Amino acid sequence: MFLAFLEIMADTTGSRLRKQLESANFDPQHYVKQLSQQSDGDRDLQEHRQKIQTLADETAQNLKKNVYKNYRQFIETAKEISYLESEMYQLSHILTEQKSIMESITQALLSTDKDETSKEMLAAFPKETEEVKQRTLTSLLEKVEGGKNIMDTPGRHLVYNGDLAEFDVDNMALIQKVHAFLMNDCLLIATWLPNRRGTVKYKYNALYDLESFAVVNVKDNPPMKDMFKILMFPDSRIFQAENSKVKKEWLEILDETKKNKVTKDRHKKEEEVPNSPVRTEESTNPFDDEDEVEPLDSEQEAVNLSLEWIQELPEDLDVCIAQRDFEGAVDLLDKLNEHLRDQPVSQRVKELRSKVEERVRQLTEVLVFELSPDRSLRGGPKATRRAVSQLIRLGQSTKACELFLKNRAAAVQTAIRQLRIEGATLLYIHKLCNIFFTSLLETAKEFEMDFAGNTGCYSAFVVWSRSAMRMFVDAFSKQVFDTKESLSTAAECVKVAKEHCRQLNDIGLDLTFTLQSLLVKDVKAALQSQKDIIMEATKHRNSEEMWRRMNLMTPEALTKLKEEMRGCGVSSFEQYTGDDCWVNLSYTVVAFTKQMMSFLEEGLKLYFPELHMLFLESLREIILVAVQHVDYSLRCEQDAEKKAFIMHNVTFLHDTVLPVVERRFEESVGKPAKQLQDLRKTTRPVRVNPESTTSLV
Repeated sequence: MFLAFLEIMADTTGSRLRKQLESANFDPQHYVKQLSQQSDGDRDLQEHRQKIQTLADETAQNLKKNVYKNYRQFIETAKEISYLESEMYQLSHILTEQKSIMESITQALLSTDKDETSKEMLAAFPKETEEVKQRTLTSLLEKVEGGKNIMDTPGRHLVYNGDLAEFDVDNMALIQKVHAFLMNDCLLIATWLPNRRGTVKYKYNALYDLESFAVVNVKDNPPMKDMFKILMFPDSRIFQAENSKVKKEWLEILDETKKNKVTKDRHKKEEEVPNSPVRTEESTNPFDDEDEVEPLDSEQEAVNLSLEWIQELPEDLDVCIAQRDFEGAVDLLDKLNEHLRDQPVSQRVKELRSKVEERVRQLTEVLVFELSPDRSLRGGPKATRRAVSQLIRLGQSTKACELFLKNRAAAVQTAIRQLRIEGATLLYIHKLCNIFFTSLLETAKEFEMDFAGNTGCYSAFVVWSRSAMRMFVDAFSKQVFDTKESLSTAAECVKVAKEHCRQLNDIGLDLTFTLQSLLVKDVKAALQSQKDIIMEATKHRNSEEMWRRMNLMTPEALTKLKEEMRGCGVSSFEQYTGDDCWVNLSYTVVAFTKQMMSFLEEGLKLYFPELHMLFLESLREIILVAVQHVDYSLRCEQDAEKKAFIMHNVTFLHDTVLPVVERRFEESVGKPAKQLQDLRKTTRPVRVNPESTTSLV
């Protein structure tokens, strides 16, 4: 009873001490000071120290129990954190895309508002007449020294003008400040006068005809920005605008003015070409038939353009384009071409063709927009068939091929980007391969259907397939190799990718070599890394080798080991097992065999012809580590019984494991493992002396 009472008191004291130490307001210094004042001597302090030590041991033990108890929860929490990280990564990508979309929408709205504002301004304030522009140019040129004769050319007027800074083409050093006058047919460069004289502010520098130079945009390279270059063979000049807005205006107005001048000159030349007079002279050839002599007008009228459907053709084409009846529009064009085939070209035919060509251009632009990646990518390759077929009928099969492949590339890239990054790598790779190779197969079938009569486009499809495969391998490698997955997981993922790639052979598309060439670098690195890991692990086990038989303790463990060995291809493992749960091999040799066979199987799944020598050399290096260890043990061991046991392990490696490795390699690859055969021949066990001292040669 007394002992029980003491135990109860001790538990009560320990519980009170624990609560005191766990309290939020606990002050260690105050507690120690109070304890030293209340204690009678060293014995009380020793007892109190023992209580605190006991409490600390109990706390540590409880902490270990809680860790073991919640170990699975820790693992699950880590997995959840990994899943959450991948989802946050994907969410970041989605937000970035949404941001870019919103920015593009904002820019589009701003440009629309700008266009509407400019239209309103034009409606409110009509453009200046040519006379007003000429007067404006005259008043400006009065400020240019040496520029009085520029207005001698009739019809010349001002389009745009402004200040620019000229830089040296070679060293990009500032040369001078200039003022540029853009006219409807030329460009005047005038330099600023340091000392002004009255109204004269500039000095004539150069005058360039619009057809004599080209305008090139210069990429911004801070601090050199907002620049453009004017190329006049063999010279060039670089100018800098005040800001990006002014630079954009200069480039746009220069381009528009040059186009207007070309158009005006072309119309002027057409108007100046005189009509060929009709010959009315009688023929002096006595063999000419009088009926054959007809005026040119009767030949031109041989084509009947008064038909109702021809007169309404331009309007009908506009209606078809507006109603998105692309097939009807192309049918009308084919009907017109058939009607005008083998007919003489008259002035009326030229006018009709010019009207039709404008509609053809509009129809082409609409069809090109239908195939642009900016359109919705849903519906698969079949959704593009309508636009592609009409472009081919218009004689633009090359453009149709290019746009079709760009559309499908954008669709594949979008599908890969939207694929959810799973925590399990193999599951993600299954989904990735299914999406990519299914899309590639559908694209190939649709391409073959749409471009069956255009064999010249097939080379473009092959090039596109290689680029698409490169995009797939980038996503594949980031998930499999960049995340440092195990070799077994990488092998399974590569095996899945190769199986999907072989399915393309059904349609005559073999991309296996392309896939292998893109993966070979990462696979080499994975094999070499796993080889180094196995060699280090084998060396570590060898350093602790005691050369004792392996005791598995339970029959279940022995049965499991036998099944693992049979799975590795070592079917004769039964003869190396003993009574009860004993195995007549050392733990090091068994562990090496399992690691070796696992590396072999995983390497065969990753095997490419380019990896043949690397894979064989890796196997050889791993085997040499074990061979060198047993050889060293045989030479150093003095105990005859242990030496016999070591020799038993050597026989297992030489006569059982190595032949299985060679046979399995040859069955999978189709070529004999010559390096491994040579290694087995050079490492056969032999007797050195009559006293049963053995070694490896």
